[in-house]
Amino acid sequence: MPTIALVDDDRNILTSVSLALEAEGYRINTYTDGASALDGFKTQPPDLAILDIKMPRMDGMETLRRLRQKTDIPVIFLTSKDEEIDELFGLKMGADDFIRKPFSQRLLVERVKAVLRRVSPKDAAATPKEIDARALERGQLRMDPERHTCTWKNEPVTLTVTEFLILQALATRPGVVKSRNALMDAAYEDQVYVDDRTIDSHIKRLRKKFKSVDDDFEMIETLYGVGYRFKEA
Repeated sequence: MPTIALVDDDRNILTSVSLALEAEGYRINTYTDGASALDGFKTQPPDLAILDIKMPRMDGMETLRRLRQKTDIPVIFLTSKDEEIDELFGLKMGADDFIRKPFSQRLLVERVKAVLRRVSPKDAAATPKEIDARALERGQLRMDPERHTCTWKNEPVTLTVTEFLILQALATRPGVVKSRNALMDAAYEDQVYVDDRTIDSHIKRLRKKFKSVDDDFEMIETLYGVGYRFKEA
């Protein structure tokens, strides 16, 4: 039973969303600001965090920034703002999804299920040998979908769920161009709408993470107007 952290200063949202998620069988921990949430995560780390952007003491963006220094747990943002810059900035920082207020409880539940499906091992009963066989190796890149681990030149690269799935889709077939729509299908459930800039933001963040390990990393190529591809070795 996954634990979900719900962080919002609106107590009506805390109550209504908690009831909706508890009805689906999730354990819910609620917090009214980012500072108290980070303190709570130390003793009760969640499997997924839902963060409001505008909160007192510590807003959602700062909470995410601090989270990403220590963990890659999936994060869904709640936002009442209309500016696209907030969404793009959040994605660059490592958010997995955005939901704009006002939203339906059913939409939120489906987004939560979608993100958790992407992070959950597909076959918990698999043997270590079977799991190892599923690891993806492309030159200096090694990805293990079951363990959600990624290394480049034997150095670990910490990826969010969405980043991992996008990179996996590219690296599975080096040299083959993947359109943004194809990458959306690989990383998101069909019912989740994202636009082109969302994929572009994830790609930029992927490149930045790999370049922090290797300044010469140039394996993800852009074909303008077409999409992206993982360079053949």
